[in-house]
Amino acid sequence: MELRTLESRPVLIDQVYERLVDAISIGSLPPGQRLRQEKLAADLGVSRQPVSHALAMLKSSGLAVEQGVRGLVVAPIDPERLYHLYEVRAVMEGLSARLAAQRVAADPTLDLSALGEALAKGAAAEQAGDIPAAVDWDLSFHSAINALSGNPVLTEVSDGQRPQIRRVMAVVKNDRSLATRIWDEHTAIADAIRGGDAATAETLAREHAARAGEETRRRLISKARSANTA
Repeated sequence: MELRTLESRPVLIDQVYERLVDAISIGSLPPGQRLRQEKLAADLGVSRQPVSHALAMLKSSGLAVEQGVRGLVVAPIDPERLYHLYEVRAVMEGLSARLAAQRVAADPTLDLSALGEALAKGAAAEQAGDIPAAVDWDLSFHSAINALSGNPVLTEVSDGQRPQIRRVMAVVKNDRSLATRIWDEHTAIADAIRGGDAATAETLAREHAARAGEETRRRLISKARSANTA
């Protein structure tokens, strides 16, 4: 059987998708919000076609679900699903940090500028209360470690979960006490990598992700219980 060449996906669809992911991440489109093609197209100043494709992508990524007669809505954040995601992240981030530290120890000339930039600008955004920017720099920090690890599969797998991770990070950073501590933990991880201390880097990275997952799960469950008793 002869396969036909596929056309590349229009850039506009990707732009609409990213804009919707951003809106869901920062809560402009909260859980349960109905996703109407006509309104979204009007709000974004585009036709319905790219919105339709973007909504299909949201559904595929788990950020949108069908809800009876209401149609497509923003998916709720499942505390247990979140916890399982962070269980996997803990293992991956520990591995990534260990490999990165090992490479730094073997080659002190490795460029660590991306790691330093994400750390500095992320902490500054956090201090300024700019949650969307802080989330983006948080993701950049972990991406920099993945790049330093020398294992491209870590980047590929992490990128596949990026929409869900970005959304969860926004939830975490709404808790200011957690958000501040997270950047302190980032600094400790970065210091271990810069020092070539693979064992410490791995332990700190694993504990960082596992702690974030457990605390966010508890926070979401408590929030849901409060809403149900209100």
